[in-house]
Formats: sequence, structure tokens, C-alpha cells
Amino acid sequence: MKVIGFTEFGGPDVLGVHEVPDPEPGPGEVRIRVRAAAVNPTDVSRRTGLLGVGDSRPPYVPGADAAGVIDALGEGSVWQVGDEVMTMAIPMSEHGGAYVEYLIAPDDSIARIPAGASLEQAATLPMNGLTATQTLELMALRPGQSLAVTGAAGTLGNYLVQLAKRQGLVVIADAASKDVALVRSLGADHILDRGDDLADRIREVFPDGVDAVADTALLNEKIVPALRDGGVFVALRRWKGEPVRGIRYEATWVYDDYHSQAKLDALRQAVEEGALTPRVFEVMPAEKASQAHRLVETGGLRGRIVLTF
Repeated sequence: MKVIGFTEFGGPDVLGVHEVPDPEPGPGEVRIRVRAAAVNPTDVSRRTGLLGVGDSRPPYVPGADAAGVIDALGEGSVWQVGDEVMTMAIPMSEHGGAYVEYLIAPDDSIARIPAGASLEQAATLPMNGLTATQTLELMALRPGQSLAVTGAAGTLGNYLVQLAKRQGLVVIADAASKDVALVRSLGADHILDRGDDLADRIREVFPDGVDAVADTALLNEKIVPALRDGGVFVALRRWKGEPVRGIRYEATWVYDDYHSQAKLDALRQAVEEGALTPRVFEVMPAEKASQAHRLVETGGLRGRIVLTF
């Protein structure tokens, strides 16, 4: 099968097309004929060596989001050939990343794509949607409590705002002027300009501070003052601030939800209900993965680039 991968760390040009043997599903697994794989910033970090390669062997294949059609079943699988599904891939696992023609996935790591959604749209949901779900679970907020989302115009920020509103939270979000309309369409209750003084401006709206912060913009210590005493801060990259004012620090690790089929299926339901909007920036053939990575590195994309196979 064709895969897009690299044999050494480096810039976008290290990505190339490689041929490897077709994989076969084991018991309780399926093989997915991948049609679409989303490109995430973590894919760039993997390509540059920031995240390492674990025990995997070259060619090293990035990609954590895939959607496609089941074309083979392992013994005992509960799925059917022809089912259109989405899944999160773990590049350093035995099954590898998502930039592949065929991906092996355990039965409990996949869900049907949302009705009415394309495979390209579905490919943007697993990793970012599960990260947003995990973030909200770590916060354990009640309806009516307040949440500040930094980087709200990004894909993860989009999903966080929409899922938080679905849970009945009051959401305050940041946005550049060009993104205000987008963030407003997500349902944010308060929208503030981006900037290093965001915490001060949040305090103008919530004088006692917000109940929680989801820091997708990686502002770290700059946004902690926005929290009330005893609030919760959820980081994406395991950053932890000073233990002051009873603030609770948590960090997401989305791969813990690899086998969380019920959560992935809940994302499908949210899309079908119109509560969650898949975000596709551009669709490209897989052979243009280098170009896709260059665009991701420039930043500011509103939605994911999706590679097609």
C-alpha cells in the first residue's frame, strides 16, 4: 500500500510516498480503506522530531485522524465491510499513523461518520473532537458555569466552544477581528480581542474570574489570572503553573481515549444535531502532504487541511 511518511526528521520536504505491505486485521479489528486524513499541528511536531517515533520503524507515518470505508474484518469484528467510519490513529502504535491507504483499527476505536457529512469532514473530528471532550470532562463544570477558551478560532477551539455551549456553559472566547464572525457563529457568549492582556479583560467581564480556562493558544501563565480562586486550568501540552489560589491544573492526553467509541459516537451525534460543525480548510491529494505541512506551519488556518487517498 501507499503511505506518506519520512525516514529522517526535517522540513516538509522529508515527506514522501512509500510502498509498504498491506496490513491485515487481527481479531476484533477492521481494516479501513482510508479516503481522508486530516493534517494537524501535531503531525508537524512528529515530522520535525519534537515528539519522537517511539518503537516504530521507518518510514515513519504521521497522522492522527482518518475516515474511510471498512474493507476487511478480523475474526469476531462487529462491523461490516462497506461501513463508512472515522477513527483516531496513534502514529507511534503498532498500527501507525493515518497517512496511509489502509489503516488497522480496533473495533472500539471507530464510529460511523455523521449522516450527511463527507469523509473529508469526518476526518477532522476524531482527535480534535476527543480532545475537546476530554478537556470538558477534566473541568467537570455544571451548566451555567463559565469557561474561557483561548485560540477559539482554531479547529480545537471551535469544537470546544460548540461542545461547551451544548453543555450549557457560559463561554468567553478570544478572536482576531477577522475571526469574530466565525467565533460568534459558534455560540460564544462573550468575544474579546486576542492579546497578552486577555486575562485582565476577562476580569472586566467576570470580576471574580472564570470557573475554567481551556488554553488552546498556549498562553500558559499569561491567562491563569483570568481564573477564579479554585478554578481549573486545562493545558494541551502538560504545562502546569504555580499552585496558588487553589487552582487545579489538568492536561489532556487524547490518546487515552483511543478506545472510547462511545465518546467518538457522541461527536457523530453532535454533528447530526447541528451542535458541532466539522471544519475543512482545504482538500488535497495525499501526494501534496509537504505542501499541506507548509501551510499548517504558517498558522492561521481556519479548519483542517485534509489529504485524500
